[in-house]
Amino acid sequence: MIIDAKNALAGRLASSVAKKLLKGDKIVIINCEQAIISGEPEATRKKYAAIRARGSPQHGPYFPKRPDLILRRIIRGMLPYKTGSGRSSMKRLRIFIGFPEYAEGKHIMVPEEALREVKTKYITIGNLAKALGWRN
Repeated sequence: MIIDAKNALAGRLASSVAKKLLKGDKIVIINCEQAIISGEPEATRKKYAAIRARGSPQHGPYFPKRPDLILRRIIRGMLPYKTGSGRSSMKRLRIFIGFPEYAEGKHIMVPEEALREVKTKYITIGNLAKALGWRN
């Protein structure tokens, strides 16, 4: 199953993907940098910068800068990743920045539950990653 994350709310997308992963589906997410996080952009940047600054570089916790890894971490938070079923679920997930060549011509699903109309301010995961120091 190929899912396009463009203009999808990251939390709603992650919860639907987590449910499908636990059922045993293999999922590929494309355009992850265009998924959005609702809320005031500056507050979101500060929140994620504080999460990233927590701990130490040697001992963690390690929080990613790249958009695909940020979305993977959001999805991981909705799975029981310390159990066998959670680990095997994470192995069935692939996330790509942009549109990979092998997805051309295949059926791409757009999750309806994640595409709610956003009437508030928001930030894309790509812009958040750039604010955290990601160099693409």
